[in-house]
Amino acid sequence: MATVKDFSVQEKLASLVRLQKIDTKLDEMSILKGELPIEVADLEDELQGLQHRRTRVEEEINGVNDFIEQKRASIKESEELIKKYEAQSNNVKNSREFEAINKEIEMQQLEVKLAEKHIKDAQEELQDKARKLDSANKAIQTKEGILAGKKGELEKIIAETEKEEQHYQGLANEARGKVEERLLASYDRIRKNYRNGLAVVPVLRDACGGCFNAVPPQRQSEIRQHKKIIVCENCGRILVDQDTNDGIEAK
Repeated sequence: MATVKDFSVQEKLASLVRLQKIDTKLDEMSILKGELPIEVADLEDELQGLQHRRTRVEEEINGVNDFIEQKRASIKESEELIKKYEAQSNNVKNSREFEAINKEIEMQQLEVKLAEKHIKDAQEELQDKARKLDSANKAIQTKEGILAGKKGELEKIIAETEKEEQHYQGLANEARGKVEERLLASYDRIRKNYRNGLAVVPVLRDACGGCFNAVPPQRQSEIRQHKKIIVCENCGRILVDQDTNDGIEAK
């Protein structure tokens, strides 16, 4: 089997033209997907952020509920102590004991009032967090709906183009195997420089098919001879004659 270095310039040009046409087909499929892959990824990130926010609010609500339960338990404990001290006050032997018990009762009553105030404040905080949770849930529901729609569109396009894309990707790999590494690196670099991905273009109406600058007649003659790889002096794209370009198909 021949190695890359055994191919003639004409064969290399033919492989480059074929690779360019195949890559153009793959580019068209990417364009068909448009911004959907990016939109889906962004929506997934947004949704994850909203879900983390919801989890945080839920944890905060659980913490406030635990705090309220602790205060209710404290109130119950204070009320039991008040009953105990009131019962003891009926059996006091002197005014000193009576005053001491009354102070304990007053202290526990203050504890009850303080706990009730804490519960009231916590319940107001709960209402605020409940609103935040409801807002987060609505935002999540909205984002999930949008994401499902975008994913559905993308999956439909992928399903329609997957087989064809795999076919052209296989052809691209085959074509790349027939181009020497140095030339292939140049081809890839040129493709990245232009939004339309055109690295190999024909000479059309005496001009470069990429930047449309005029190509001198002598230069066109050299291109048709296929003795060396020639690039556009203006844009740096690889130039081929129209016959070579038209005679090669991507399939």
